[in-house]
Amino acid sequence: MESNFNHHKIALEMKSAQDACGQIEPITSRLKDFTNADAYVVAQMVHDMRLEEGAVPIGRKLGFTNPEMWSIYGVREPIWAYVYNHTVKQQAAPHFKCHIGQFAEPKIEPEIVLHFGSPPKPSDDLSEVLASIDWIAHGIEIVQSHFPGWKFQAADTIADLGLHATLIVGKPLLVTQLGTEVISDLENLTVTLSCDGEMREQGKGSNALGSPLKAVAHLIDVIAKQPHAMPLQKGELVTTGTLTAALPIHPGQTWQTNLNGIALSGITVSFEE
Repeated sequence: MESNFNHHKIALEMKSAQDACGQIEPITSRLKDFTNADAYVVAQMVHDMRLEEGAVPIGRKLGFTNPEMWSIYGVREPIWAYVYNHTVKQQAAPHFKCHIGQFAEPKIEPEIVLHFGSPPKPSDDLSEVLASIDWIAHGIEIVQSHFPGWKFQAADTIADLGLHATLIVGKPLLVTQLGTEVISDLENLTVTLSCDGEMREQGKGSNALGSPLKAVAHLIDVIAKQPHAMPLQKGELVTTGTLTAALPIHPGQTWQTNLNGIALSGITVSFEE
């Protein structure tokens, strides 16, 4: 790819902001021709630096799969990034505690997490996509912005590793435990997001590009077209994007989700500094 940008310099700046819980001026406001393709080059460089430090990628995240959020954040398509062993927290107790003092302007997003028992192939047939998934869970992703005030373009968020901070994964259920209507249930499920006992948002499975399965089918297709991206592998998980608006969180708050229409448990998480 031809470009006049010093991708490595941008990657170093982006990683430094992440490491310091700092914020920088959006890349796109300084480099007007900085594209999504440039941003994925930068993201890969940051990812490689993380690997050198010992991080272990265990899956991917999708961002901006809810089109209702595109106009809010000035984006026009979903994005993806890696998640790591140190950023994913598996449920060990019914009530999580999460430290957010190291995150920049954190927000909460209720999502659906899919885990692959076999490598998926590009397909528009959701039953084929589902056949490669062995378990499904509800998750809460904490996202953050290293750009002040959550003002950015899509390319900035790609370079910032999809705004990922941490992913809390609730109790997983095997696909076989979820009945015979998993495809429609994932589309039609509803979720309620509450803070300190007060309902803040409601969402549905179809908010993720029509359904979490459609969202992951989109990801598989996008990765297949990116020559330097590793295809999804057996054992990876994918969190498929928020089902509600992303809402700011603060230390001292306790948030809770409840799901209807699918046999997945909600999550309660208390946030500390």
